Amino acid sequence: MTAHISLRGVTKKFPDRRNRTELTALDGIDLDVAAGEFVVVVGPSGCGKSTLLDLLGGLTTPTSGRILVDGKPVTGPGLDRGTVFQQYALLPWRTAQGNVEFGLEAVGVPRRERAERAREFLDLVGLTGFEHRHPHELSGGMRQRVAIARSLAYDPGVLLMDEPFAALDAQTRESLQDELLRIWERTGKTVVFITHGIEEAVYLGQRVAVLTSRPGRLKRVVPIDLGARADTVDLRSSPEFGRYRHEIWTLLHDEVARAQKEVVPA
Repeated sequence: MTAHISLRGVTKKFPDRRNRTELTALDGIDLDVAAGEFVVVVGPSGCGKSTLLDLLGGLTTPTSGRILVDGKPVTGPGLDRGTVFQQYALLPWRTAQGNVEFGLEAVGVPRRERAERAREFLDLVGLTGFEHRHPHELSGGMRQRVAIARSLAYDPGVLLMDEPFAALDAQTRESLQDELLRIWERTGKTVVFITHGIEEAVYLGQRVAVLTSRPGRLKRVVPIDLGARADTVDLRSSPEFGRYRHEIWTLLHDEVARAQKEVVPA
């Protein structure tokens, strides 16, 4: 498969005004993501995971290095990429359907087509019958489904997801993981998913990219071969799942320990 997303030597520094120096968030990231691939990024707190997603989304620019999507440099936000954040960022005065239509309005989709497409994607995320509910009338899981539908509605090739299930309870989170995999298989989107959760990373990812503690460098990319998730009744309890979980836990444990040593005074 050809690379849909390509990062080469991506480094991001921020000014540290307090110390009049620069803070390196990411350092020399090289990563290719194939078209239609589901890649999960994990790493210790503060390692630059969300910064990486901001760079992919064009919300900020690398200090050095380059990011290509379909062979073209990322110079800002674009309709080829949709983003789902941890906070739902829904408009409270709009219904579920109105929130999904919002992005379509911005790109000039005619009213009737907007309504049809919004209903289609609400159905895709399992919210048929909730089109006219406002966010305060929906559960946290439902609100995140609306956010996913909104990002998918204008048909981006890439879906960027920044810990979208972190604020949800465990049962809802696992349900939405299954839902996301179903949507991914049905739509064929390229997905880059950020998470703190090792089990979530193993369950969702075809590959898991492990970042070091700050400055974030790419420590290892772990291929995950668990077959079709839906074919196993309790995949998370399988020996194969446990081996992948332990491998990634070991990689992260070393980084977390190193980060803690750096912040504890001698």
